[in-house]
Amino acid sequence: MLSQPISKSFDLGEGRIVTIETGKLARQADGAVTVRQGNCILLATVVANKEPREGQDFFPLSVDYQEKFASAGRIPGSFFKREARLNDYEILTSRLVDRALRPLFPEDYFCDVQVLISLVSSDPEIMPDALACLAASSALAVSDIPIKEIISEVRIAVVDGQTIINPTRSQLALATSEFIIAATEKNLMMVEGEAKECSEEDLVNALAVAHDAIRVQIQAQKELRAAVGITTKRDYPKPDAHDEIHQKVIALAKEKIYAISKGGTSKADRSLAFDTLKKEVVASFGEEVTDKEKKLAKKYFEDLKWEVVRDMILEDRVRLDGRKLDQVRPLAMEIEPLPTPHGSSLFTRGETQSLTTVTLGTKLDELLVESAATSEYSKFILHYNFPPFSTGEVKPMRGPGRREVGHGNLALRSLRQMMPGSEYPYTVRVVSDILESNGSSSMATVCAGSLALMDAGVPVAKHVSGVAMGLITRGDGKYAILTDILGDEDHLGDMDFKVTGTREGICGVQMDIKVDGLSMDVMREALEQARKGRLHILDAMYECITEARPEVKPHAPRMEKLFIDKEFIGAVIGPQGKVIQEIQRETGTTITIEEIGNYGEVSVFSPAKEGLDKAVAWIKGIVAVPEVGSVYEATVKSIKEFGAFVEFLPRKEGLLHISEISWKRLDSMEGIFKPGDVVKVKLIGIDHKTGKFKLSRKALMPKPENASPRPPRQDEEQQA
Repeated sequence: MLSQPISKSFDLGEGRIVTIETGKLARQADGAVTVRQGNCILLATVVANKEPREGQDFFPLSVDYQEKFASAGRIPGSFFKREARLNDYEILTSRLVDRALRPLFPEDYFCDVQVLISLVSSDPEIMPDALACLAASSALAVSDIPIKEIISEVRIAVVDGQTIINPTRSQLALATSEFIIAATEKNLMMVEGEAKECSEEDLVNALAVAHDAIRVQIQAQKELRAAVGITTKRDYPKPDAHDEIHQKVIALAKEKIYAISKGGTSKADRSLAFDTLKKEVVASFGEEVTDKEKKLAKKYFEDLKWEVVRDMILEDRVRLDGRKLDQVRPLAMEIEPLPTPHGSSLFTRGETQSLTTVTLGTKLDELLVESAATSEYSKFILHYNFPPFSTGEVKPMRGPGRREVGHGNLALRSLRQMMPGSEYPYTVRVVSDILESNGSSSMATVCAGSLALMDAGVPVAKHVSGVAMGLITRGDGKYAILTDILGDEDHLGDMDFKVTGTREGICGVQMDIKVDGLSMDVMREALEQARKGRLHILDAMYECITEARPEVKPHAPRMEKLFIDKEFIGAVIGPQGKVIQEIQRETGTTITIEEIGNYGEVSVFSPAKEGLDKAVAWIKGIVAVPEVGSVYEATVKSIKEFGAFVEFLPRKEGLLHISEISWKRLDSMEGIFKPGDVVKVKLIGIDHKTGKFKLSRKALMPKPENASPRPPRQDEEQQA
């Protein structure tokens, strides 16, 4: 007999009910739940191996979030018509959950754990990524997999001055700031988001509001776990330990590690010194120890290095490269290091370097961003590349990994705050190639991207810079806040955080908080130190380029936008697109037309000004309404005995009668014009019944004093 499903519900506020249910689906998983709000339903499962793999010395956690297209009643657009590799949105959601879950597991737990979250039913207004971590944590809570605490995650947004927990999709589109925040009942764990120049205090207040909402969700998970009957967690094999080897490593290496750490050397010299010392320590055990014990010695060495460096920073207030705690590494930057891209910059901070380019494209270059519930086009694209040579390594070149996607997204969200609005016609692609890395290449991407955008003539209002920070704390109350952390310092901290922004406020933030009981006062101090570091970098950026170039580069595509009456869209496009294709072919331009309300928005792009002007004049001619009294440049199309037919506007022809060519009487058209000649004419009449246009050349000539009206010839009267 099947057991009955068990569920718990809570209110997000304003009657928005969220229900967590277990016991109905995926019952062979170690833990499985569904989370439902409205018509949005997520299925989360978790399975863990009972024992670690042979020789495993790290925690192998994998988190995958995927949206089933059937959840929104859609069929995937790929050739195989099935869900394929995770898209960027799914990868970013997976990362948000992974970063929140990873600290929950015991440090000596090395069994494989797989968390799978699937969107199985979609609601157009409910954002499923805000519920994904709740679903994953609930699945762990109802399993016997060992975790230290229960967590949850919410999105918090400010819309029209009001703070909203888990806003709808429509509300989020109007938000001036939005952050996704994960926390346990007592401690914040992870923060990521963006804002239109919010203050540090606004961020701290948002964290406090989010934490209160998270506690409600954690309580619902506790009640669900109690109802299921989970009271104890499974035991698991502990990694090998050897106290004698541990003590010997400390005795042999502690002082030497301290000496290397305080030497203020470069990354390469420091790495070589540590590697050499580690080999000496392992070799000192001789041949009497087993390979497993040698592996333990290496582990104890790395643990000792972690402790010694942290203590050195806390006690001596000095860092691995000799800097002060709040000191930013030397900065070097330049714009236009590359002649051909539409915009480029080279940004170097210490041993981290980004070569960034900007390319301006047309509406046809927009990026389709697709999920189960939405299908939207983006005019701002940022790609981040991290080749292995940037850290002096040899690795196979593959597609961008989750790290590259995450770092690029943080930079994109930060720079997007200063990008011009939807009226800006260009599609903008920023590419950051990391040439050297020793600490926060994502923040180098933000700085280099801001410089390159200004170099390209993109009208960004202000520079955006970013700085990576670290925080080291100890049980006795001592702490150290580190500005512009090194790669070696990255894993040392109890809080690693990156903050981007302008002089006026924060544009992007990413935090991973690992310490229990971090006070808001320490958080405020850390954010203030980050602000000072950000301003220091901004000052250098403004010295490099103070504002965006007034125009795009000569070799960048030129653009002009026209707005035409809706009724003329068909005339510009022509039957089966023949007219617009002819314009593009003859002028070397790219033209896009978008119907907006009662008018058409026509964007014309061209690498050459001459082609742009020609295409714009062509289109204006098509949509122009001929007015009596207006003067036009006309092209002779055909010659008749009684005059010439001329095209005075695109696809609009009129008769230039022989009597209107000159004040002098002409007996014939012979030798007067030939097809292709350009003649200036004045529109002197329109027959509204027949739609014929009457043109005159002599009306633009001074009338001779002795000129007198003459009666037209009989054939002239008949032809006219």
